[in-house]
Order: sequence, then C-alpha cells, then structure tokens
Amino acid sequence: MDRTSEFESERPRLVRIAAHVLRDPTEAEDVVQQAWLRLARTDASAITTLPAWLTTVVTRLCLDRLKAAVPPPVEPTDRPGADPGPSDEALLAESMGSALHVVLDRLTPAERVAFVLHDSFSVDFATIAAVLDCSPAAARKHASRARAKIAEAGPGAGRADWLVVDAFLAAARRGEFSRLLRLLAPDVEVVGDPLAVGLGTPARIEGREAVAGFFDGAAASALPVFVRDRPGAAWFDRGVARVAFDFRVLDGVVRRIDFRADPDVLGSIRRRRDGEPR
Repeated sequence: MDRTSEFESERPRLVRIAAHVLRDPTEAEDVVQQAWLRLARTDASAITTLPAWLTTVVTRLCLDRLKAAVPPPVEPTDRPGADPGPSDEALLAESMGSALHVVLDRLTPAERVAFVLHDSFSVDFATIAAVLDCSPAAARKHASRARAKIAEAGPGAGRADWLVVDAFLAAARRGEFSRLLRLLAPDVEVVGDPLAVGLGTPARIEGREAVAGFFDGAAASALPVFVRDRPGAAWFDRGVARVAFDFRVLDGVVRRIDFRADPDVLGSIRRRRDGEPR
C-alpha cells in the first residue's frame, strides 16, 4: 500500500480522534489535513510505523490548538532539550466517552491528555511524555494534577464513569486482556437476568481474571447506550435492543455488569449520541 492509500485508510480514525479532543468536526478535518501536509514533507525512512506516527502528529496538532485557546499555565514545565520523535507506542482511544469533554473541560490541555491516556487507557508515561514533549516525570505530574482537579469537582466528576465504560468496551473489542484487568475491581461480578441467560449470556461470572477472560476479544457489536441514565452498552439485532450491559463503576473501576433482557429495562434504553454529555 502506498503512502497516500495508507493515509486515506487512517483518515477516518484520525478525524475521530481529533473531533473527540477538539469537540469541533470542522477543526478536526483541518488538523488531519495538516497532518497530511506534514507527512508529505517527511522522509518516509524516518517513519517506522505510519499509523502511530500519524496518531502522534494529530494529537500534537490538537494540543497546539487547545493551548492556543487557553492562557498558558503559570507553573514551569519540565521539558527536555531534545525534541523526541513520534513514538510508535503512542495510543489514543478511538472512542472517548461523551462524558470526557464535560469532565475534562476544567483541565489544561496537557493535564487532559495525560489523564485520559494514562488513567483511562493505561498508556505509559514515557509514551505520554513523547506526545506532550516533556519528561516522564512531568507527564506524571500532569496526570496527578488532573486527578486532583477532578476529585475537587465533587459529584459532577461522577460523569467520568463514562470514561471507564468506554475504555472497557474498547479494550474488550481489541482483545487487550491486561488493560481489561486494570479496569476491573478484584471482586467484580457479571450477572445475567433469566431472559438474558435464555439468550445465551452467562448466569454469573466472578473475579477479575474470569470476567476479563470472558470479555477479551468480545463486545464487538455492543453499542453505547443509557441504561436508565447509567453508562452502558447494548447488543442490537436488526435495530432492536436485545441485551443491555448495565455497568456499575466505583472508584474508577468496574464493580459489576448486569446482562439485562427484561422488556422494561430494554424499553428504557436510549442510544448515546457522540458528544452527548449525559
């Protein structure tokens, strides 16, 4: 596949990333176009993995726009003298929860990226440092400040549960077992109601390892929904919800997932549109 074809295959993913970070589809398209122009000027031999390179470039361009929209932080930033190249390990979730923007609006751009990448998607601080162009210690401090600000926000920060649910579903779809483990409480349990069990769900699974094993590589057809105003997902068949995944999140990890096929529950389900806060 030539460079142009590979870029075009990556474009939808890059636009989704930029749109979630910037909350502006038009700006997202512009950022991705800028990434294409930068790619055209870059020696192909300097790029080890094009998708990772593009992810990093798009993220940095988004950061530039976020920084331009807010006053610079007053505290000094620990930056190394050398400019690190794009990291092949840089990862961003393709689908950040709608609550992301509500919760993270109070953070600086660097805090936002450090918190989301590390706390929600388990990206290491060395990789985050490469994206933010700072030292790993500074990246760790950005994430720590973000956690403190979210904790100070009080009950409204509970919307961050969407981050956990979306990160869990993304890890399940990609078969990222170790990431699933980090998003589950040690005593997590999965329980199916009688109708859901009749449709093939398990009646009960207990423990982090067992639950992670069950979801590893699964949930490909689950779509984000509201389950009585709680973060969840549902399996749809021909446009009709058949089984709801009702998540209970506490202290940043999944404590329980109920498979529900009761008609009263399914009748309360509402699809979550991208960007919808609650």
